[in-house]
Amino acid sequence: MAVTDSSYQAHESPDDGESRRAAGSVRLRMVPPMRGSVLWGWIGPLLVTLFGGILRFVQLGHPKAVVFDETYYMKDAYSLINWGVERVTIKDADKAILAGNTDIWQTCTPETAEKCAAYVVHPPLGKWMIGIGEWMFGLNPFGWRFAAAVIGTLSILVLARVARRMTRSTLLGCFAGLLLALDGLHYVLSRTALLDIFLMFWVLAAFACLVVDRDQAREKLVRWYEDFPASPQGPSLGIRWWRIGGGVCLALAMSVKWSGLFFAVGFAVMSLMWDFGARRAVGLRQPYVGAINKDVPQGLVALAAVPFVTYMATWIGWFATAGGYGRNWDRATSAGNPLFFLLDSMRSWVQYQWQVFTFHSGLESSHPYMSEPWQWPLLLRPVAFFYENKQDACGARDCSEAVLGVGTPVIWFGAVAALVALVVWYFSSRDWRAGAVLLAYAVGWLPWFYFAIADNRTMFLFYAIPMVPFMVLAITLCAGLLIGPATATPTGAVPMRRTIGAAAVGAFALLALINFWWLHPVLSGELIPYTEWRARMLFEKHWI
Repeated sequence: MAVTDSSYQAHESPDDGESRRAAGSVRLRMVPPMRGSVLWGWIGPLLVTLFGGILRFVQLGHPKAVVFDETYYMKDAYSLINWGVERVTIKDADKAILAGNTDIWQTCTPETAEKCAAYVVHPPLGKWMIGIGEWMFGLNPFGWRFAAAVIGTLSILVLARVARRMTRSTLLGCFAGLLLALDGLHYVLSRTALLDIFLMFWVLAAFACLVVDRDQAREKLVRWYEDFPASPQGPSLGIRWWRIGGGVCLALAMSVKWSGLFFAVGFAVMSLMWDFGARRAVGLRQPYVGAINKDVPQGLVALAAVPFVTYMATWIGWFATAGGYGRNWDRATSAGNPLFFLLDSMRSWVQYQWQVFTFHSGLESSHPYMSEPWQWPLLLRPVAFFYENKQDACGARDCSEAVLGVGTPVIWFGAVAALVALVVWYFSSRDWRAGAVLLAYAVGWLPWFYFAIADNRTMFLFYAIPMVPFMVLAITLCAGLLIGPATATPTGAVPMRRTIGAAAVGAFALLALINFWWLHPVLSGELIPYTEWRARMLFEKHWI
């Protein structure tokens, strides 16, 4: 029930009991209580995370090969760790690395540093993160996949916690974490040195920060309402560190891949709309004016200024060294003027960004595993990251080792149904959770239709990995609807609806587990007979 002007009159009346009831109803509606134990709210998600981490770290260095586009990122990462910029390697560098030789970079002098610079088309952060594993464990498959496994594992914890906050249920939070742990595409990318798992993590982390910020902002408004200063616009909410954290995470997503910009714009709009809705829900007479005056300025700082500064900071290696592509170090330092150095460096950096933009806009080369965005939800063209045929090596004549970048079908097909259900739910109830998940999924998916139609760009299924956490959240929210509220009958018995709903949700989780177990040999590069590999190609026409 919306709080009206009459509610304000009741709150100001001498009837303290009525005032407390009004404030209590606002608190219950604005900030629903978190059910269950705080301790189990951490232990449950941590146990699910441990399970997902074990899956991802077991035999992380297998296959001992350069898998798909690892050939670009693992070398760029090692170069960044050692020189601060990406450098050109010698011919057959991959073979040399697998043989244990790390001396694969062209010899450069200070005078020829820029000629040794590698032309790269993605921002540096994801490669810096890959490089941390290489710094710790060396330039080998385990080393260059270590960071991806860590980040993939942490994303399970983040999703479990944010799902718990959104549903106010530890059980549903653990359910969400388990589904992410069992998704095949997430599993493969958590064991491969590509950039997309890092993009997914920072997008999810930003979403989680903004959900926490939403709760905290509404809590502050409720506290103000309970004290009730006479203001039609409501209070200023002070520095909102979680929203600033969300802005930083969005910048880090863009610092891995530019497609993080889609989420930055969408999440900024979402967060500001939450502010408008919160001030209206608490019953302010001028909620929109209050939000514009007191929330929007801080929102622009947190979600525009902070991300810009953070994004620029990730390029520090390029700015601080002479060997970056398009750096023009000699010209920038020729005047001996710090201001000229700064301005000329920025000019060179902008020119380099424009070159990258035109590269992506004209990327139309054909690839046997390319796919269109409308094919992604149904897994119609996954990517074969690795395949090797061996003779008489597994107890059969023909044997296969394969890493197929494909999602777990039970989860992905279930997500399609759940997303449709969320559309109906949102337009019938305007539930903020359904709206947030739908928006996040849309900004991760719909922009690619433009590039497919207008640019005919080469795209792959694993571009959908930032959407996967929100697919899982869609399933989780629908699971909560299916189970129903945690209320008992007058006799204390559990309603039949909850029993049946819990059984259905448990059955879905079990099916996801079985489906993942069945696919696991072709997700992890396990050596199996060719006939078993072929049996796991669900859509043979599209998966082979």
